[in-house]
Amino acid sequence: MRRIFLLGLLAVSFAACNRTKTATETEQAAQSNAQVADGATPVSVASPDAAVLSFESGMYNFGKVLQGEKVTHEFKFKNTGKSPLIVTNATATCGCTVPEIPKEPVKPGATGVIKVVFNSAGKMGMQDKIVTVTSNGNPSTSEVHLIGEVKETSGT
Repeated sequence: MRRIFLLGLLAVSFAACNRTKTATETEQAAQSNAQVADGATPVSVASPDAAVLSFESGMYNFGKVLQGEKVTHEFKFKNTGKSPLIVTNATATCGCTVPEIPKEPVKPGATGVIKVVFNSAGKMGMQDKIVTVTSNGNPSTSEVHLIGEVKETSGT
């Protein structure tokens, strides 16, 4: 009899510990699952006070260069948001393009530059080098393009 009583007490204790989802939690989970099933990416809403990275121009055409020449350009931007802008990273599509980011936060209303150096050694024809900039801004990633044509050097 004691064993049955203890087993019953344990069953009630375990049942009491299980937490059931509220109706609101169940609805939110179903909505999230439906978005993922539709292929939608969960959306995060940016703060209205977020930093905003605004480039003067997102593309620089360096024209025609001879193979082996280096092209340097500074992409100028402004923080048009309400919070300090922190550029955390910049990556290029290949190792021939090297971006350099500002080391200090850019205050609201202030400007900054991302310096990019493209080495055309071993490259030929039309080029479109994409630099992806990551920051705490809205949106969190931006792209700039360095485009132009690399001509073969004569007499090599």
